[in-house]
Amino acid sequence: MSYKLLCTDIDGTLLNAERELAAETIAEFKRIKDTCEIILASSRMPMAMRHLQAEVDILHLPMIAYNGGLVLDGDQVLSSTEVSLNDVRKIVELSKNTEIHISIYHHDEWFVPAMDYWANREANNTKVVPVVQSLEDTLSNYAKTNKGAHKVMCMGPAEEIAVLYAGLIEDLNDDLHVYKSKDTYLEIASKKISKKSAIATLLAHKYKDLDWEHIIAFGDNYNDMEMLEAVGMGVAVGNAKEEVLALANYITASNKEHGVALAVKKHFIS
Repeated sequence: MSYKLLCTDIDGTLLNAERELAAETIAEFKRIKDTCEIILASSRMPMAMRHLQAEVDILHLPMIAYNGGLVLDGDQVLSSTEVSLNDVRKIVELSKNTEIHISIYHHDEWFVPAMDYWANREANNTKVVPVVQSLEDTLSNYAKTNKGAHKVMCMGPAEEIAVLYAGLIEDLNDDLHVYKSKDTYLEIASKKISKKSAIATLLAHKYKDLDWEHIIAFGDNYNDMEMLEAVGMGVAVGNAKEEVLALANYITASNKEHGVALAVKKHFIS
C-alpha cells in the first residue's frame, strides 16, 4: 500500500526523551513529505505544535489539536468542539481545596492561575508561555464571549488526581472524555471528539479522494487506539500501553529509539 496521509501522536510517540524531534525523524519526514502529507495529532494546543511542523517544513499542512477538539487547516477552522462553560465550572468546583493546578485552553489561548511547578513544567515541555489569570477571571471572560474550553488539564498530586478523576467520571461521564495521561495528569475534552473523528473531518473537507486504507498512523496511548484501529496501518511505538500494542498492525521501536522514523523508513521505500 502506498500511504498518502501519515497521522502521528506527539508526546510519547514522535518526540524523543528530550521531547524533541530526533534528527532521524526530521530526515525521514522530509524525505516523504512531498508524496505523503504529515498530520500531527495531539492533545497539545496549536501553538505547541507549530514549531514541530516548522522543523520538518509542514507548516502549510492541517493539524489535529486537543485530541480532535480543534482541527485546523492553516487559519481555517475545519472543526471546533468545546467543553461547555458549565462543565468547566464543575471541574473547577470539584478541585477546590486541593493542590490541583487547572489549565484552561481555547484555540491558542492557555490560561493558568499561577506560574507554579506544573505550569512551568508544561511550558518547558511545550515551548509555550501561558497567560497568568485567576480561574474566576478566565471563567468570567469566557461567559462574556460565550465560549467554552477546548481542553482543561488538571495536574497535581496523584492521590488528589485520583479523587478528582473518580468525581468527574461520576458527575460528568456523559459529556466529557476524562483521560489520565499520567497519575498526575488529567486531560479533559468533549466526549464528542477523538483523533479518529478529527481524521474523518479531514477526509470530508480536505482529502476527499482518500480512504482510511490510505492512512498510516502512529501512537502510544489510550487516546490513540481508535485512530490506530481505523486506519490502513496502525503503528504502535515499543513503549506503548499493552492495549495499544495488542491492536496495532505493526510495532516499531520506542519513541526514545526514534521508532516512528524507523517505521517510516520501512514502509516508505523511495
